[in-house]
Amino acid sequence: MKILSLKNYKNWSVYILQNTKELTPKEIVKRLDQYIIGQGEAKKAVSIALRNRYRRQLIEPEMQKEITPKNILMIGPTGVGKTEIARRLADILYAPFLKVEATKFTEVGYVGRDVESMVRDLVEASIQLVRREKRSEVHARAENEAVKRIAKALAPGIRKEKTQQSSNPFAQFYQSMGLDPNQMNLGAEEPEEEVTEEISSKRSELVDQIKRGVLDSREVEIQVEEKQQKATGPMNDQFEQMGIDLSDTLGAFKSPNKIKRTMTVKEAVGVLTEEEADKLIESADIESEAIQLAENNGIIFLDEIDKIASKDEGGQAQISREGVQRDILPIVEGSVVRTKYGNVKTDYILFIGSGAFHTSTPSDLIPELQGRFPIRVELDDLTADEFIKILTEPKNSLIKQYQALLSTENVDVNFTMDAVEELANIAQKVNEETDNIGARRLHTILEKLLEELLFEASDMQMGEVNITKKYVQDKIGHIAEDHDLSQYIL
Repeated sequence: MKILSLKNYKNWSVYILQNTKELTPKEIVKRLDQYIIGQGEAKKAVSIALRNRYRRQLIEPEMQKEITPKNILMIGPTGVGKTEIARRLADILYAPFLKVEATKFTEVGYVGRDVESMVRDLVEASIQLVRREKRSEVHARAENEAVKRIAKALAPGIRKEKTQQSSNPFAQFYQSMGLDPNQMNLGAEEPEEEVTEEISSKRSELVDQIKRGVLDSREVEIQVEEKQQKATGPMNDQFEQMGIDLSDTLGAFKSPNKIKRTMTVKEAVGVLTEEEADKLIESADIESEAIQLAENNGIIFLDEIDKIASKDEGGQAQISREGVQRDILPIVEGSVVRTKYGNVKTDYILFIGSGAFHTSTPSDLIPELQGRFPIRVELDDLTADEFIKILTEPKNSLIKQYQALLSTENVDVNFTMDAVEELANIAQKVNEETDNIGARRLHTILEKLLEELLFEASDMQMGEVNITKKYVQDKIGHIAEDHDLSQYIL
């Protein structure tokens, strides 16, 4: 994701507000068209939803409270662009985005993920966005400190012998237990060292060389803080529901663990710059801004929502599905979720539901949840003409991806237009005769078509391969014609 510069704005939410002014519904659709073929109705619906967010923030505060997002329910078979539309929306706005499958949740009282975890995960995504921006704001200062640390590692001073025990209050406690405080990682200060004029001059020279990239490939051993692993398991899930992170709680009882790593100077600059940047930014500022960003600009994409739709067969499965729906309802409707960073209101988070609804319909959802997704959009099945556009028009289309992969082996692959048309026709035919998996069928067909070429490319001497209609027919035509064979291979 592109790192933005928000120095002229109070915070990220204000930035989004100012820049969304340029994102008219037509402009949003135009940007989505660069990556997604067809589905005009769905693009129109989401562009209106985003523009309404901008309009809401321009209204007086009293009215703002009354206007909530109009959540969207996308209905359509797999592979037609439902997830991609939501993901690209988040990229356009640089907003916190979370995609989660509704089938992952269990009803309260059962072992599994509770529905509130989606809000906590959204806040985590928001934290990462804000932290990345805060790091960019102090990047110059952090990089300067990182370079100094590397120069210090390359030209160490003369270490002095310790004359007294560490002043850490825990040192005496560990010593009384027969443990060596020096081996307990108490976060003690680094050993004192004497820096002569010669060493100081050498370090200044190294700083200059590092900044100019002269020493990029040289190896250096540095000490970095070990990343804390997030605690997992049912116990931590229970603590998370109370707004407590078990990893942070346990981590508070010990000092950050320092580990030695050997890497190139260029890599060390990146690692230490990130570490130094974290020292320069206030966690409280990040958390406050991230919660505000998640509340006002967050997008949660609820995939496979049709899989929790109730059916008429009854039994325990139906009860469980209805229970998950009842638990999701207050989140979508608007409630307060407790997280380790603070309370988060879900009233203005945009929810986009998605499902194929092959064996159920939106009316199988409980009525209360249906009412929380007032905008419903049915996505169309993809045709051969749209498959042609998918293969050729997007910025990083499938054909361009394979061409880029094979170009690394000095093999230039060219597709004729009649070959592309033949691929599109085969994809449509197989989708009609077997399961309709939309544009994902193109992945299978292209992989089978280029299988031999991908296998032999590293040993090939030829520099150019032309994919024609005949080439396509020779490689996969007989598979497409054989109905039984195409079910297994394509």
